[in-house]
Formats: sequence, C-alpha cells, structure tokens
Amino acid sequence: MAITLFRCRAGRLTLPEKGLALVSREDGGNLVVWPNRPVWERSELGPDELTGWSFLVASAGHAMLATLPQLRGGCLNYWEAGNWALNDAADPPGRKDPRERRNVHLHLLGRSPTATAPTHRFGEAPVFPRYDERLTWSARFERLSPEECVAIVTETERRLRTHYGVPAADLAPWHPCSRCGYPVADPVE
Repeated sequence: MAITLFRCRAGRLTLPEKGLALVSREDGGNLVVWPNRPVWERSELGPDELTGWSFLVASAGHAMLATLPQLRGGCLNYWEAGNWALNDAADPPGRKDPRERRNVHLHLLGRSPTATAPTHRFGEAPVFPRYDERLTWSARFERLSPEECVAIVTETERRLRTHYGVPAADLAPWHPCSRCGYPVADPVE
C-alpha cells in the first residue's frame, strides 16, 4: 500500500507501495505527488489547483534535495505518469479511454551522482520498465526510510509556508506512525 506522507489542499505526497519504487533510496529515491482531485490530464486542473499542486511538487522536490545525503551534488527528474493504467493488459483488459482511466500524478525521481543501478546512472536518462516487467523490475529497489520521509515532510511543510506563503490552515497535520515510523497525514479539514 502507498503511504500518504503529507496532505494539503493542493494535493498529497505519497511513498510508492513496497516493491513499486522506480528508484532505490540509495540511488536517490522516489516519491509521488498527486493533485487534489483525480484528473486525466493536468490541463483539467483550475488555475488555483494547478498553482497549488505546482507549489507542492516544487516544495517536495526542494525537500528531497535539501535533506537526502545521497542527493548531494545530484538533482531530480520530474516524471508525469498515469500511462500504465492505459495498458491493454491493465484491468479491465483491452483498449481504454484516457479520459476515463488515466489519473495524473508526478514522480519525483532522485538522481544521485553515486547511483549504482545501471538504469539510473548519473548523467543518463532514467530507464523505466515496460508494463509487464514493472513488478519484477521494481522489486529490487528499496523505498526511502521513515527517517528520510520525516525529514522530507518537515521541509516540504516549511517550504510551502515560508517560500510560497501557503496558509497553515491549508496544510493537514501529520505524525510519525507508532508502528512503522513513516509520516502519516491526517485529512485536510
């Protein structure tokens, strides 16, 4: 199950499901940012929704770069996704209408100068698996740790408030889970 680490009126920041990270933590890590409501195409978001989502994306990216030691001297790739839902083999099988099945989200992919995976070598474009290879391909990648995610969420929240002027009332409270240690976001009121 994906963990919702942080939530605000503009959207939510999630950790990919275990076994579905696209970049291993030691090679830079992978988080996912979802807009505040499901849309098939980012142009379907209203001006305030798109602006708020962009603030969340930029703040989470900044937080990864500011807090993850493996990204020192590195960078991020921002990859808009949702295409696997359209694969003929995805449920329901067969051709799908993107307006009905695609759900826009943005992957934040850390790019470490010390990456060891051949698919994520620094200075090269990242490589992604084919739909039918996604589960075995991603199984080898470790997700970001609870401690790393707490640091990222703390910095994301700070950045939204101080750099973008997002009111505290638009940011949901969060707390580390007593069982796993990952940040868990409360619903936005």
